[in-house]
Amino acid sequence: MKPRPEAVRGGTRAITSLQNERVKLIRSLNMRKSRRETGLFVAEGASVLVAARDAGWQPAILVLLAGSATAGVARELLAWAHAAGAECLEVSQAVLGKLAAKDNPQTMLAVFEQRWQSLPAPPAAGSDALWVVLEAVRDPGNLGTIIRTVDAVGASGVVLIGAGVDPYAREAVRATMGSVFSVPLVRAGQQDGLNWLARWPGDVVGTRLDARDDFRATAYRPPTLLLMGSEGPGLSADLTAVCSRLVRIPMAGRLDSLNLAVATALMLYEMRKKQL
Repeated sequence: MKPRPEAVRGGTRAITSLQNERVKLIRSLNMRKSRRETGLFVAEGASVLVAARDAGWQPAILVLLAGSATAGVARELLAWAHAAGAECLEVSQAVLGKLAAKDNPQTMLAVFEQRWQSLPAPPAAGSDALWVVLEAVRDPGNLGTIIRTVDAVGASGVVLIGAGVDPYAREAVRATMGSVFSVPLVRAGQQDGLNWLARWPGDVVGTRLDARDDFRATAYRPPTLLLMGSEGPGLSADLTAVCSRLVRIPMAGRLDSLNLAVATALMLYEMRKKQL
């Protein structure tokens, strides 16, 4: 007798059908529209899920390759998901192949609810708060890497202004290497963002090629905002106008610009050097 498409094994459902409703839901989360409508996103890989667990997150759904959670970290994550009341789905290789990323697929993934924070209230003067404000970032890898770097330097979080890539897109989540579960994320429209920036009590720092001040020779007045523009166009005129300080990253080669994630990392490590 052929096995049924679905069965229950110790609190974990076995699924071999691509027509299963949960399988369809998880596949749909590759689309931004579905993530926006459901408020859910997918994270892949045991190490990323360990980061989620350690940061106090709980999965809504856990998916694992059949027979892969017999010991070690995978077994611990399955117990974590059961304790959280998550749906646990043990799937065939064929089903996992449709759910996991094509490049370097993992044997375990989970679905989580997105978390968004409101724009933070301007802190008292002298606070060591440092937020990264990103305007219309278009590359998910850049965004994910910036979130990871914000985590690495202990900055306050990331504010996304205007239209841009979704930080909960699969590629962005993967690039964070789990930092998406630790770094506060805020999104704001252009005008709300400008109004908030105008009330900031410390330095609002932007980078420009034509700025006079070297970013390494500047004393930043906390609390600090670091404004970075989209790949290519850079900061818009509106966001440039609210900056209290413009700095440049000097270059000696033929190129006149750096990758956005690299430039942001250089700025963050300089601005946080006393804390590090």
